[in-house]
Amino acid sequence: MKLSLASCLMVLLSATAAAAELQPRARDLGVPFDGTPGPANAITDVAGVAVGHTTLISGEGKLVPGQGPVRTGVTAILPRGRTYDPVFAGWHSLNGNGEMTGTTWITESGFLEGPILITNTHSVGVVRDAAIAWQVENRLYDALPDEPDVFWVMPVVAETYDGDLNDINGFHVTREHVFAALDGAQAGPVAEGNVGGGTGMVTHEFKGGIGTASRQVELAGASYTVGALVQSNYGIRRALRIAGVPVGEEITDLLPGKAPQVEERGSIIVVIATDAPLLPHQMRRVAQRASLALGRMGSYASNGSGDIFVAFSTANPGAAARTGRARLEMLPNDALGPLFLATVEATEEAIVNALVAARTMTGANGYTVHALPHDRLQIALRKYGRLQNRGR
Repeated sequence: MKLSLASCLMVLLSATAAAAELQPRARDLGVPFDGTPGPANAITDVAGVAVGHTTLISGEGKLVPGQGPVRTGVTAILPRGRTYDPVFAGWHSLNGNGEMTGTTWITESGFLEGPILITNTHSVGVVRDAAIAWQVENRLYDALPDEPDVFWVMPVVAETYDGDLNDINGFHVTREHVFAALDGAQAGPVAEGNVGGGTGMVTHEFKGGIGTASRQVELAGASYTVGALVQSNYGIRRALRIAGVPVGEEITDLLPGKAPQVEERGSIIVVIATDAPLLPHQMRRVAQRASLALGRMGSYASNGSGDIFVAFSTANPGAAARTGRARLEMLPNDALGPLFLATVEATEEAIVNALVAARTMTGANGYTVHALPHDRLQIALRKYGRLQNRGR
């Protein structure tokens, strides 16, 4: 049975409130991280960026395609909120067994012209179509100067596979759910774990999902912010490392199957935002650095993994004007090192935050994926001399 739109919104709002005030995050547990986070330690620390989720959870027991159980959703990231002003962007595929629409135009034009949405593998089409409808309804597009009815929208929609827990072939994500995520997007703390597109996702054979983090950087006499948001659904248990600690070797039980996976499968989507003035070729370089965070966590980007990253800069407003000359700012390539490091640090922490926030979930056919146990994570960190108390 599908959730009504009202039910979805109720889940969304309750999850957002709880995430900000009640759910512990990795730093609360004493996981040590380098770098200085922003006020919310979230991608929304980049001014103007807003995030919204629609979470769909209903049914239990045997899988009946079209009826459930449902464990899925959609997450929306708006680079400039509800304002049409394309941002410079770049993207990177570490391993391309996955999908992110709209990237051909990012490569060609250097611009991201609307929101980014993340959902499950088999809902990319409906989410893309709904994103276009939402932009049209809200007039978030730029028509040709002499032909006001001629315009086109090429949304960026990415996916990871949630078919172990979710009735993925029931196609439960609808246009209304996409509109709810977009309309509900806001700045400030971001709900993490079993929410939005991350509802049915699995990470290193623990429950995964949505995670976010940020870093503040002092560079060339100015302060900048780098934020990351992940939809994490990758990895095998034995490879998991947190803060350099081989957590996957310390916690070998609580597996979703009868035996640990031998080959990594699944995917991860990473969205990077910054207010640093960077051009498209530099944003591509930023996106590439998310790969290093995955390496820190224990991923090796296997053949079955769709590890796709997109990065954008909110600097240089008005750069996409159709006429006239744009006056742009950019940092020199020689100055980008601290931003690269901030990207690695924020992405790594975002993945750990997804693991910490996620809760044990049972889905289709009674399949259960356990949450990463906080107490045993702390025991592993203490064993290797890595447990700290640093607050949020």
